[in-house]
Amino acid sequence: MRAAAWIGLATIAALVAAARADDYPVRPVRIINPWPAGGSSDSVARVVAAQLSEVLGQQVVIDNRPGATGTIGAAVVAKSPADGYTLMVTTNSTYAIAPHLYHALPYDSATAFAPINLIGRNAQILCVNPALPATDLNGFVAHVKAHPDQVPFSTAGQGATSHLATELLMMTADIRMMHVPYRGGAPSVQAVLAGETSASFVDVITALPFVASGQLRALGASTLERAAMLPDVPTIDAAGLPGFQSSTDFAMFAPAATPPDIVAKLVAATHRALHGGDVEERLRSQGIELVDGGPDMFGAYFKAELDKWGRVIETRGIHLEL
Repeated sequence: MRAAAWIGLATIAALVAAARADDYPVRPVRIINPWPAGGSSDSVARVVAAQLSEVLGQQVVIDNRPGATGTIGAAVVAKSPADGYTLMVTTNSTYAIAPHLYHALPYDSATAFAPINLIGRNAQILCVNPALPATDLNGFVAHVKAHPDQVPFSTAGQGATSHLATELLMMTADIRMMHVPYRGGAPSVQAVLAGETSASFVDVITALPFVASGQLRALGASTLERAAMLPDVPTIDAAGLPGFQSSTDFAMFAPAATPPDIVAKLVAATHRALHGGDVEERLRSQGIELVDGGPDMFGAYFKAELDKWGRVIETRGIHLEL
């Protein structure tokens, strides 16, 4: 009788779960963006959320929880009820880089989240102040080798993709520069413009007007394909460092235990949202190329990113404290 009772309860629970999945969503959905309002990650989240609201038939709201390379907001998502009403949109700084930088995270990035969609990819441009005597990548590498630890580079902060891209560059080219971290991409770019630093990886949409005006010199794109906004700039891979690849990638996650039926609904809804309205056009206007990679493609990519940046961080001896 006791066994029959347990079987009955399990059947009821399964039916309730199925009913919830069929009805989902019945109330507003929250997307946590673990970066400050106004940044590229926040902008992507808001563009996607607006169209996702139409697809789901419920309001999708953005909740910014910035701090510690996105790990503060990610921890909130990891601990949230796995019911499809709390999601996360963030960059690979949070889900692929930060887990190797911080050794006391309250969650395991590899197992705490269910991947929904790899939304898009933003190329970064290796930019230098025109006063630097280098007109191409090879000249830049030669200059840095002749002045080890003397050429300052700025980044959006410790652990940002602009930081790790430069660490990857130094590791690949066997060069040494001096890191000057700033609190965000804007002050980092201003530092190069003012000559306070000599170089930085800059998001393509930010770099575009300064390269066009001659205030910055573009030496190479970080992605394996040329950036659509700056098609005349060669890739770093083609310009002299084969295999170099780095980018700011934007992705959506749910808590790991979210029911498969709800995950499937979110995957389908996000796919529709990314191809609905003017979403793709708005993302491209920010220099972000649409990827729209579902869980199968996303899973392989996620593991590759975790492994790649783990190797870079271990090799370069980078470590941060929360």
